[in-house]
Formats: sequence, structure tokens, C-alpha cells
Amino acid sequence: MAHAIWSGAINFGLVTIPVKLQTAIRTNDLRFNFLHKTDEGRINNVRRCSLDGEEVSYDDLVRGYEYEKGRYVILSDEDFKRVNPEASQSVDIVQFVELSEIDPMLFDKPYYLEPEKRGRHAYALLREALKESGKVGIAKVVIRSREHLAALKPSGDALVLELMHFADEIVDATSLDLPAQETPHQNEMKVARLLIDTMTEAFDVEQFRDTYREEILAMIEARAAGKETPQAEVAAPKASNVVNLMDVLQRSLEESKKRGPGANDKKSTHATEAKAKKTTRRKKSAA
Repeated sequence: MAHAIWSGAINFGLVTIPVKLQTAIRTNDLRFNFLHKTDEGRINNVRRCSLDGEEVSYDDLVRGYEYEKGRYVILSDEDFKRVNPEASQSVDIVQFVELSEIDPMLFDKPYYLEPEKRGRHAYALLREALKESGKVGIAKVVIRSREHLAALKPSGDALVLELMHFADEIVDATSLDLPAQETPHQNEMKVARLLIDTMTEAFDVEQFRDTYREEILAMIEARAAGKETPQAEVAAPKASNVVNLMDVLQRSLEESKKRGPGANDKKSTHATEAKAKKTTRRKKSAA
């Protein structure tokens, strides 16, 4: 596992549990560079002043907050240091709540908390107590000079610290043009529920793969080897004159029963696996 982000402690009541904060997720985004089309030279970003057009060095940069159009309050490094939260290296639990009380939209980014040797017993005790109670700890924590709201949750054998958004960071859905609550037609609701039941299965995240990323990587690999990848055939959507919601639901239900659970994802997985095997065969023949 990568180096710990920091070593500190979980604090609740008079209990202190020494822990290390570890990254719990990694992004698999593909990174591309902008190049000059004619000679493939890397393109660099140039800092240029919008007023005099001059290139500006890092030493001449300051940070400003635009409080009116074109008018700024300039803040120095000392100003930021003055209001920086104290890097206490601790997860201070301020209360415990039912997990069901927290809007899932508030959750942002998870981290693992790994116990130090002398805190393993207390760590396990807190983990099991949270599991048994069905509650999570709400905490304040400082990471990289910023104070965060966070939830401390059990996950298997681990305690996970999930950073949360503050309430004012969530966009109010009332600003959207949404349909008012209504009582749906009984027959439509019945078929909709049947469709949901037909498509319901145990969730297994391992069966889902980033096929877009895999196909892009396969294309890059082929191009790097001097080969061209065949154009994927995109099936055009079937034209339909059906405008009645009940008819659409009925047809969806019939199609779902024919395919069986997980059919779409299995088809995607099989196609990806076949492509991966083909790529492996190319590598072996090239060797």
C-alpha cells in the first residue's frame, strides 16, 4: 500500500486510537497531452496577463478574490496561514448518528484508517460497536490544511473515513424543473414494479468494467504497434412509434424476461474478454 497521508488518532470521548490515514480509491483516468499537430511537440501553458499581454512568472503571481466584476481583494501567503485550521492529525468524533439519516449525496471521498500496533484492540472494538449499533461517527478532520466534515464507518475489517460535503455545497433540487408528486396509474405502477423485479439481482461491483477505457487502451496499443483497429459497429436504435407509457413498460418487461438477469453486462464483459484475448495473442505472435 502507498505511504500513509498522515499518522494521527481517532478521538471519541476519552478514547484515543492511533491510526494511519491511507488512500482508499484510485482513479484510472487516461491522461493525454496536447501536441503540435505538425511535429507532435508538447504544448506548454503560458501565464499571460489579460491587461498588458505580458508573460508572467510565478514570482509575480498573487491570489485575489473577485468580489465585484473586475475588482479583487488580494490575499498574501501570510493571510492564508492566519486562517489555516490547525493540522491536529486527529479524527475528532463529535457525535454518532444512524447511517440512514445521512443523505448519500453528502458523501465524497473515502480513506482507510489503519491502526497502529498499540491501537489494534480499541480499533477492533470501535469497528464492531459501530457494526452492531448501525451507527456512524461524525467527525472533524484536517487534511492538507483544510478542515473537513467526515463520517467514520465500518467496512469489512476496516474503518473507513469518508469525507463529506457541507450542506451549503449541495445544490438545492427545488431549483430544478421537476414533475410534482402524483399518484401513478395502478396498472402502470404494477408493470413498472414487475420490470424492476425482473431486472433485480445481487449487486457485484466486480462484474462491471470500464469498457470505454479498455477499448481506448486497446486502440492505443494497436496504433503504437503500427496497426489499425477496426471500426466498432454501432447499432442504430430501432425506430418506434410507441408513445403510450404502458405499452413501453410492457415491451420492456417482455424484453427483460427474454434476456434474463445481467444479460447486458455479460455481453459487454464477454466482448471485452474476447478483445483482451485477441490482444494477448497478438503480443505472443509478435514475441
